[in-house]
Amino acid sequence: MNVHATVPPTDDPHHGETTAGRMNTVVSPHPYATMRASAAHAAPAGSVARTETLLYLDGVTKQFDGFKAINGLSIVIARGEMRAIIGPNGAGKTTMMDIITGKTKPDKGDVYFKGTVDLTQHDEADIASMGIGRKFQKPTVFESHTIEDNLRLAMAGQRSVVSALFHRDGRTEARKIEEILDTTRLWDKRAMSAADLSHGQKQWLEIGMLLAQDPELLLVDEPVAGMTDAETVETARLLKDIAKTRSVVVVEHDMHFVRELGVKVTCLHEGAVLAEGTLDAVSADPRVVEVYLGR
Repeated sequence: MNVHATVPPTDDPHHGETTAGRMNTVVSPHPYATMRASAAHAAPAGSVARTETLLYLDGVTKQFDGFKAINGLSIVIARGEMRAIIGPNGAGKTTMMDIITGKTKPDKGDVYFKGTVDLTQHDEADIASMGIGRKFQKPTVFESHTIEDNLRLAMAGQRSVVSALFHRDGRTEARKIEEILDTTRLWDKRAMSAADLSHGQKQWLEIGMLLAQDPELLLVDEPVAGMTDAETVETARLLKDIAKTRSVVVVEHDMHFVRELGVKVTCLHEGAVLAEGTLDAVSADPRVVEVYLGR
């Protein structure tokens, strides 16, 4: 995907247009995302600039012992957008997130955050401090502490655990904790020990701990694995609430959950984008059926 290429004159209105630049896809309800998507649709095909994106991957490749885990991957995430990433095991989903967060360096390709920050030149700690938060599939919380203390620890920054727990919250900090408790559906459980939460509630708490660090981009890996049906539906609502104020990338296998999200879907296969668009469009693609949904 070369979004800077000059597009030759043509009668085809979609000639040269990248999939990410088309407007026949679903974005989050966030007004800023809608504005950006409308602007991209109105602009000439192929003219979407890297500086107009929140996350920009172009021609990214990563090889491990001769195996290309990522093979010319190109994805663009808009500010305020929520995107679902699907694909079979080994498609490159985890490696993609490793590259975005600095855990793995690509062999080649561009990886930019907010248009100008070259993520390949930064390590994991730097990238986390820039506003990219990642939630792994298995929740990691402080089980011996209360839900509220878990959020306080996540907000601690450079403070030690002891000073964070005994630190007297300022008005702004206390308000932020209350907002996160409300968003994560844990308000009435704030004084409970994290160990007493259900699996789904621990997932929500860890998402809340990431929100406490105020990321602009949240990467979430299979958030509903092991959840009850009710928790799965509520998690979709939770992520849609979060996507009103920040960008979210969700890696997931549960197609019912992806449908609940109601967002643009990207299907990866063999380290590259196989199909992209609405869930219905992607699900109907014969290639996706063959390599993923048909299994």
